[in-house]
Amino acid sequence: MNLKKSVAAFAEAKKFMPGGVNSPVRSFGSVEGNPPFISHAKGSHIFDIDGNDYVDYVGSWGPMILGHADSKVVDALKKAVERGTSYGAPTELETNLAKLVQRIYPSMEVMRMVNSGTESTMSALRVARGFTGREKIIKFVGCYHGHADSLLVSAGSGAATFGVPSSPGVTSGTAKDTIALPYNDLEAVEKVFQNCGNEIAAVIVEPVAGNMGLVLPKENFLPGLRAVTEKYKSVLIFDEVMCGFRVALGGACEKYKIKPDLICLGKVIGGGLPCAAYGGRAEIMRNVSPDGKIYQAGTLSGNPLAMTAGIETLKILLEEENFTERLVEKTSRLVEGLKNIAEKSGVKVRVHQAGSMFGMFFSEKEITNYEDAAAANQNQFKKWFFAMLERGIYLAPSQFETLFMSAAHTEEDIEKTLKAAEESFKVL
Repeated sequence: MNLKKSVAAFAEAKKFMPGGVNSPVRSFGSVEGNPPFISHAKGSHIFDIDGNDYVDYVGSWGPMILGHADSKVVDALKKAVERGTSYGAPTELETNLAKLVQRIYPSMEVMRMVNSGTESTMSALRVARGFTGREKIIKFVGCYHGHADSLLVSAGSGAATFGVPSSPGVTSGTAKDTIALPYNDLEAVEKVFQNCGNEIAAVIVEPVAGNMGLVLPKENFLPGLRAVTEKYKSVLIFDEVMCGFRVALGGACEKYKIKPDLICLGKVIGGGLPCAAYGGRAEIMRNVSPDGKIYQAGTLSGNPLAMTAGIETLKILLEEENFTERLVEKTSRLVEGLKNIAEKSGVKVRVHQAGSMFGMFFSEKEITNYEDAAAANQNQFKKWFFAMLERGIYLAPSQFETLFMSAAHTEEDIEKTLKAAEESFKVL
C-alpha cells in the first residue's frame, strides 16, 4: 500500500501539533504505524490523500450511523450554512432537536445542548454534585468519560481506594474525590457505598463500555447500580455518548430497561458535527442556570449547523422503517462471519456485539473488565490490523476501541471485509 503522501503529511503535522494530531488515538501510536491522511468520505468508504479506498468501520468514532455525507443531512446543512453558522441566540432548531431526543429517551425530561462528550459528562457531574451537596463520585476503570480532570483517574492500590491522577496536570486534590472501581464489579460498588455512601454524589458509567474495546455489562451490574444509588440517594449517570442510539434506538436505557437520573449523549446526536447533550430528571436539571444556581454555558452550544445535522439524523432513525433492526442484523452477519473465520483459522478471539457496535479481542478468556481487555494479545492485534488495512479495511488502530456499522455498509462491503479477515488471520 502506497502511503507516501500521508507519511509526508504526518511529518509536517508533527511540526505544529502534539504527535501530529488533535486527538491521540489518530496518531496510530498503539499500532506503531503511520496514519493515512483522509481526503474525503462517502457512504461506508473513506479515501486518503494517496488515493487508497477503505471500507470504514470507525465512522468518526461512532457518529456516522447513516454513513458519510448522507445526502439528506448534506442538503439540510447547505441550506443552514446560507442562513449563518452561529448566532449565540436561541433558535427553534434547539427545541426541535430536544423534542426528537425526548421521543427516543423519555427520561430526558429536561436537557442542555453542549458541544462535546467531555462537556456533557463534566457538566452532568457538576449538576450531580450541586444537586446532592456531595463531592465524591464513582467511575469505572476502562470507562472513558472525556478529559475533564476528575475523570482522568485510575484505581489506587486497592479496589476500593480513592483514585490517583492518570495524567500529569490532574491534581491529587481533584483525584481524591473520584473512586475508581473495576467495571462489572457490583460487590465493590456496594462495599464503597457501605463505607461512605452519604458522601457519594454520583456514579457515572458507560452502561455498555466502548473505550476498553467493547465490553458488555453483566446481567446484575446495571440493575445493581440503579438499586444502590437509589438507596443512598446518589445520582446515577449513564454516559451514552458512544452507545446512545446504537445498542438500541433508545440506547442502553431501552435495551436494559434502566432509568438513570442523568444521561449524557453525543456523537450520533450531532449527525457528524460537534454536538452533545446532558439531561434527565426535571427535579435535577432545573437546578442548572438560569433556572437554578449551577452554572454552565457555551457560545456554540446549540449552534444551528449541529442542530440541523442532528435533527436530520434522528428523523431518519425514527421514521425509516425498521432502521435500527436492519442495522443490528447487518452487524450480526459481520460478527458471526468473523467468529466463524477465526475458528476455522485456529485464532483465539472474542468478538462482542452490542447493537450496531462491535469489537474483537485476541484472547481465549472472557472479557468483562479493563484487566481482561489489557491481557489480550496486542501483538496479534497489530499484525491483524495492518493486514486488514492493506486489504482496504479501515479499523480502529487500537484493540481498546470499538467499531461501528452504518446504514451505508453494503453486502459487498461485508463480503470484502470477511474475505480480508480470512486472509489476515492466516498472517497470524
